[in-house]
Amino acid sequence: MKQPVRFSIVAAVYNVSRYLEDFIASVEAQRGLHSQLEVIAVDDGSTDDSLERLRRWERESDIAIRVLHQPNGGQSSARNHGIEHATGEWVTFLDPDDRMQPKYLRSVADFLDEHPEVDMVATNRWMLDDATGELTNSHPLRSMFRDGNVVRDLTEMPDYFHGSAPSAFVRRDRLEQLGLRFDPEVRPNFEDGHFCSSYLLDLDHPRVGFVRTAHYVYRKRADASSTLQGSLENPDRYTQVLEHGYLDLLRRGAQRHGRAPGWLQSFVLYELSWYFSSHDAKQGRTAARGEVADRFHELLAQIVALLDPELVAGFWRRGIRREWRAALLHAYADQPWHDDHAVITAVDPARRLYRVSYLFTGPAPREQAYVGGAEVALTHAKTRDLASHDRVLLHERLLWLPASKSLRLHVDGRAIPVLESEPPVPGSTLYPRTPQRLIRERTGQPEPGPALSAEDQRLVTKAASRRVRKEFADAWVLVDRVHDADDSAEHLFHHLRSERPDVNAFFVLEEGTADWRRLRPELGKRLVAFGSERWKLLMLNAAHLISSHADRAIVDAPGVPRVPRTWRFTFLQHGVIKDDLSPWLNTKSIDVFVTSTHAEHESIVGDHTRYSVTTKETVLTGLPRFDRLLEAGRDVPETGRDLVVLAPTWRRWLVPHLDPASQRRDDLGPEFFESEFLRSWLDLLADPELAQACADRGLTLAFLPHPNLQPALPLLDLPAHVRPLSYEGADVRRLVARSALLVTDYSSMAFNAGYIDRQVLYYQFDAERALSGDHVGADGYFDYERDGFGPVAHTHADAVREACAAIAGGPVPAATYLERNRRTFTLRDGGCCRRVTEAIEVAGRETPVGAVVGPPR
Repeated sequence: MKQPVRFSIVAAVYNVSRYLEDFIASVEAQRGLHSQLEVIAVDDGSTDDSLERLRRWERESDIAIRVLHQPNGGQSSARNHGIEHATGEWVTFLDPDDRMQPKYLRSVADFLDEHPEVDMVATNRWMLDDATGELTNSHPLRSMFRDGNVVRDLTEMPDYFHGSAPSAFVRRDRLEQLGLRFDPEVRPNFEDGHFCSSYLLDLDHPRVGFVRTAHYVYRKRADASSTLQGSLENPDRYTQVLEHGYLDLLRRGAQRHGRAPGWLQSFVLYELSWYFSSHDAKQGRTAARGEVADRFHELLAQIVALLDPELVAGFWRRGIRREWRAALLHAYADQPWHDDHAVITAVDPARRLYRVSYLFTGPAPREQAYVGGAEVALTHAKTRDLASHDRVLLHERLLWLPASKSLRLHVDGRAIPVLESEPPVPGSTLYPRTPQRLIRERTGQPEPGPALSAEDQRLVTKAASRRVRKEFADAWVLVDRVHDADDSAEHLFHHLRSERPDVNAFFVLEEGTADWRRLRPELGKRLVAFGSERWKLLMLNAAHLISSHADRAIVDAPGVPRVPRTWRFTFLQHGVIKDDLSPWLNTKSIDVFVTSTHAEHESIVGDHTRYSVTTKETVLTGLPRFDRLLEAGRDVPETGRDLVVLAPTWRRWLVPHLDPASQRRDDLGPEFFESEFLRSWLDLLADPELAQACADRGLTLAFLPHPNLQPALPLLDLPAHVRPLSYEGADVRRLVARSALLVTDYSSMAFNAGYIDRQVLYYQFDAERALSGDHVGADGYFDYERDGFGPVAHTHADAVREACAAIAGGPVPAATYLERNRRTFTLRDGGCCRRVTEAIEVAGRETPVGAVVGPPR
């Protein structure tokens, strides 16, 4: 007698032939259950050989396989088609790019034998990194399975929820009773969450079995081609999902139960947390802009109105930064609000200061700070705007105040406590960064915890020895990139060696590089190999780390793990900031932040900007390399300007990810060589009218792509009249000085040209994408038409016309741009290195303010 089907696997298949062998093998591996199993595989109009492979499996397997085919209608449509043909007691929706572990169905079957009363089964999702093959128990909701195989009543335990259809089992009879299907309006994601929540929504006591021993393997595709991985770029995620997903569920839950069930609210909060964290991770780049952002916030306001404030305040299943939790609680309310406490978020032991922070919405509150009963002037204070998805939601007040036990803060006439750390959320395991911990980090005191390894202890002991201290004590460590130099750090180093020999300065660089070979004969022992033992001993004695870059390889390199830094970090910058880089730079602990123009300086320290640095850290000095640039500009007369340099910057979407440990990137892929970007620049280089204009004036047309693009230069078939230029071994300042015209797109090289009054042309054929946040940073203060150092062209024809006109007019910018240069660069006196040196010395000087450093009481 044929056994009844216990499990129906419904799989929606679309162009996943490269994953089907793993999928099929994992189904076949469910030994002992083949007779109780059926697979309904719905091919959703695949254009690869997925359908052919499924039909071969259907012919060869002893499992009941049924292959269906339909025109492409989307995942929800395909799953719904499969449900109509399912006959099993329990249905699951295994994704065909994922797989089950061999004992997966046996674990579920055994659990159901023991707990036949459950309404749904949730299985334990493990993560497979497609790029590395690494399989880890790292899913954000893994804690739901920490107690083993258990049944949870979601009404009694609202912190538990489950919204993954592929790793869930639902009763087929309940699906038919409810007439429940996947809603195609919920796209591009959350169709699973909407389906699973709808399945449980009308139950007074939904019972879900969490089966720890059943491992569902979720594949994180290396090419990020899955629907979920690509959904952040889809505007529907910010409109359709909120309206037809979260809002629909919350409204139906409130209608059925009087309020949306706690488990559903927790699930929606979990989902919303991804909107904020992905926005942070992508440094503000989002598909929610303009009308899409308006609709997103309109829907989010309606969602927040259906969430219990105490549940929002106490949600802990996934970390939500303090500001975004406050935004959910207060940003969509009508009444202004401010925190009922302030938090110490940074310390400066040398100056004996705390940075105190509190959040507010609406008009800025009135505030006074007191130490020992005396009011303290708010010398370094600012209001920082906190924006998410194209809208400012709330503000953060940042105050540098005396680090005193008697510190008191009054906001709107009422005293609020100054706390050592943000109050923990119940259930959270986050390690609070208290003042004591912050001070340890900044003064070299060891962290509590396991003892140092024998090797690390040897290094620490050696670093404190008389011989090493004699060489490295109070060192100033200067570094540009790990693997190259010739930027502001190198120029500041040379200034220090010639003008300030009293400063114990060293330059750090990767051994064996071209710049290492160039600098080694001149610098001798003052040149230290990055990563070497000598570098570690240097860093353990350093007073200052000074770099033109703030990448992790530079700023997270104390020399020995668990031994906090003793140095202060100066960010010299690689160029003048014109875009909003705050999401990236706010994660860095910067003691001196160098700026070059008044507009740039104000965009960073001003109220309602998004940077967390203030006038305490930020100085207006000019880039150290500007001193050498100014010399080069003066050395080249008008008659010596013999180059037309095309110098495009890179594109985030075309360049491989940066390795933070090495500051290097992988080789450029085929998408770069087939891109509109490369085609547009090559077409400009090959334009006969531009070539003739250069020839008529005796100018050389040259191509200098950004350092991230330099590996492609030898592979390009450049016209014979074009001279390729490399950064390696070249004096880029002299190339700019020799330019009769610099043609770039968004590069800060235009600031170099403007600084020495060279002509500039911006060629921005992809402005809509590059300036919408898809490249680096978000929109900043700088407008190319209003603030740029030359005209802006958006088409090939316009670029050729403007370039030819500039060439014909001679190498001096038009009066409009000369005046703009004058107003922009007020520090063209050759004193940038001197001013930066003075700012570093001030930052490292002990300047007691108020009482000694210690936590407030």
